[in-house]
Amino acid sequence: MTTLRDILDAAAHGVFPPADGRTTVVPQPSPRDAGVMSFTAHSVVFTDEDPAWVYDSLRGLDCDPLAATLNPRFLTALMERTGRSAETIDAVLVGSPLPGAPPLGLTEIEDAAHPRIRYAGRRRDEVRAWTARGGVLVVGRGVAGRLEVSVEVDEDARHRGLGRLLVAAARHLVTEPLWAQVAPGNARSVRAFQAAGYRAVGAEALLLSAEDARVPQ
Repeated sequence: MTTLRDILDAAAHGVFPPADGRTTVVPQPSPRDAGVMSFTAHSVVFTDEDPAWVYDSLRGLDCDPLAATLNPRFLTALMERTGRSAETIDAVLVGSPLPGAPPLGLTEIEDAAHPRIRYAGRRRDEVRAWTARGGVLVVGRGVAGRLEVSVEVDEDARHRGLGRLLVAAARHLVTEPLWAQVAPGNARSVRAFQAAGYRAVGAEALLLSAEDARVPQ
């Protein structure tokens, strides 16, 4: 059986599901991870719900079938069915690992109670974080065990290219494809990832359990 991780690994290397307008339903890779991944003219719904219910729900929508899985009505029905919530639909990008040292100095955060590590730990495993002057870089295993990156740049350090340097540095810290989820409206962040060599592969809506949706204190 094809798994979500199989699909993601292939996409990271430029091999995508067929652009046939269809939807593939696969099991959740873990109790935490459920949602929708949309590629060009093909969608993947990862859920432990009955696939027949997914297909019936999609057929009942009066909308462009190529965008049906990310249609608000389908996502609302899926959330009601699963008792989960969603925050946003993200653009998904991936970057290949790079050899050599990062292009800027990084200091790893060893304190597991650091706010950024605690926050990331609610949605990722094996979280590691580094600081650079004016910013924080976080890497951890998220959906289907893929390696994911996020960054935070201090307000007074913005507009200087630090975000691009941080996400570029992340590619030097890993030995496998590195994934990023970015809100499409955050154009500055999208540009930073693209300038650092990350490639857009699709869009994604993650469904959060009640526990994962809570903001840590």
